[in-house]
Amino acid sequence: MNRRKLIALLGSTAAAWPVGVRAQQGTMPVIGVLSARAAETDTALLGFFREGLRQSGYLEGHNVAVEYRWASGEYDRLAALATELIERHVQVGHPPHENRLGQSSP
Repeated sequence: MNRRKLIALLGSTAAAWPVGVRAQQGTMPVIGVLSARAAETDTALLGFFREGLRQSGYLEGHNVAVEYRWASGEYDRLAALATELIERHVQVGHPPHENRLGQSSP
């Protein structure tokens, strides 16, 4: 699966959340984004991600919150960063984008 399809899938996942999750006492749903890379290297990916959200009717900071965690190439930090997101009670997670073969997606 290429990166654009993955981002579109993740963006459309937000649209498929149960109505009950969206209506939880007026709170915004929270998406957790976890990346093994640095924020500076993921700008294009984040653009696709935000576009997928927008196409699904979500606008970061208005009707959905996004929590970002960046490992900046320090893979041993990923578990702790994932724990932070879990403790933040994110409803949807966007995992690191390395594929199952351990190679970065193009």
